[in-house]
Amino acid sequence: MSEHPIQGLMKTAMENIKEMVDVNTIVGDPVESPDGSVILPISRVGFGFAAGGSEFVVGKESSLHGENAHPFGGGSGGGVSITPIAFLIVNGREIRLVHVDQQTHLLEKLLEVAPQAYEKIQELMANKNRGNHNSF
Repeated sequence: MSEHPIQGLMKTAMENIKEMVDVNTIVGDPVESPDGSVILPISRVGFGFAAGGSEFVVGKESSLHGENAHPFGGGSGGGVSITPIAFLIVNGREIRLVHVDQQTHLLEKLLEVAPQAYEKIQELMANKNRGNHNSF
């Protein structure tokens, strides 16, 4: 049985999408800065794909792949969106994630505040044990 035209259409479209989107699209190539830090760009990738086709009846009915097969019409389309969202900065002292949109992310904010909150709670507990309730 020979290949249906829609199969060739789908195969070509999927091969092209595979070439466009790979892991290097999401986590970009590292860039080394003069101070020795390594910067990795991180992107969000989204893509959509659609394909369709139809066979047209020209005259009398015939077998799909016979001598008088119906003409085929079809098309496919796709789109890719690549949006940079952050930079991962690695140096000898720390690893930081810097977001492009400059919004404060809850988890990162909690991690930044956690040591200070822990110290404050210890201080309050120590003052309470000493009988000093005016810690504010």
